[in-house]
Amino acid sequence: MARTHAAHGAESGFKRIAVVGFGLIGASFAAAVSEAHPEVELLAVDVDDRTLAEALERGWAGAAARPDEPAFRAFLEDGCDLVVLAAPVDAVGEHLKRLAAWDFRGIVTDTASTKARICDMAARTLPHPENFVPGHPMAGSERNGIDGARADLFKGAHWILCPDADTPAEHFPRLHELVTSLGARVVALPREEHDAAVAVVSHVPHLVASSLVQLASRHADDQQALMRLAAGGFKDTTRIAAGSPQLWCGIAFDNKDALSAGLAEMQGIIASFADALEAGDRARLTALLAQAAEARRALPAAWVPSTERLLEVRIPMEDRPGVVAEVTTVTSSVGCNIQSIEIDHVTADSAVLSLVLTDEGDIGQLSAQLINAGFSVSFSPLTAKEHTHVD
Repeated sequence: MARTHAAHGAESGFKRIAVVGFGLIGASFAAAVSEAHPEVELLAVDVDDRTLAEALERGWAGAAARPDEPAFRAFLEDGCDLVVLAAPVDAVGEHLKRLAAWDFRGIVTDTASTKARICDMAARTLPHPENFVPGHPMAGSERNGIDGARADLFKGAHWILCPDADTPAEHFPRLHELVTSLGARVVALPREEHDAAVAVVSHVPHLVASSLVQLASRHADDQQALMRLAAGGFKDTTRIAAGSPQLWCGIAFDNKDALSAGLAEMQGIIASFADALEAGDRARLTALLAQAAEARRALPAAWVPSTERLLEVRIPMEDRPGVVAEVTTVTSSVGCNIQSIEIDHVTADSAVLSLVLTDEGDIGQLSAQLINAGFSVSFSPLTAKEHTHVD
């Protein structure tokens, strides 16, 4: 069977996309899509007229509308196949009601930093909740709104997608191809695990950075000498503290339980350093610093997978609900990065799931976990040339 893996940037997989909320993330997404896929028709939807005018002037959208204007509904009914909800979570409920009232049947995704509330709203509101695939691009800037947007915001960034057992099999590959074509790398997470995970790697660090800035500010003298000393590494460490207070307050309360648990754990970690100092225990303090240093050095410096060392994983499967989500979640959990994904339908009830992986992660663990889950897998090396067209 001949199969073609679309080269990133060649086709988006979508013809008409509505971006609802043209702030930093929504506008950057539209800018990136416009640059990578100029053939895609984009509609900018926002409540701010200046933002809509700016979106058209920059060429990041071919049309613009406020959420309550007939042009929005007309765009959805005239072949729109993807709606990206990039508005604040508090505003998403009304947008979901509009999509429900207009019986929108395309794919819906979002860009919110938390998932519990927005998934609950989608499940209760949308007539086709299986078409909602939660998303979270882990990228940002100190600048807010369309003025801070840029087309390269997502290059090298992680973009979380949360398919589940009800997600149609083709939805994940389509979104994966679009997101990776913008330079981001997709991580698949169960939606019920998302908020706890991002609390540790994003939300707690933001509040810690804010705390560090407060500590320095309290000790700055009238000449701000201390703050001038902080212009080096301290400034880089606390960059995220410059983010929108209103936005981050909303994120914090949306993820209150996981964030509170993370902060409590952080207090315990800081206390262990303080206890070692108080006790004069140099060995204990050295061990704590060594643990952190070792863990930090183990982090990848950047996403630089080899383009010449690709691996194809082929998985014959029963075409059943949830199978793609199950495989992609296992793949992400062992650190493997999916460069492309497609489904070859063999019969009405069977298919072959084909993943092309970069040279990252634990392939042995991937194989073991897939086999333990009842899948039959085969691996074969690919070159970059073979990845473009495989027979």
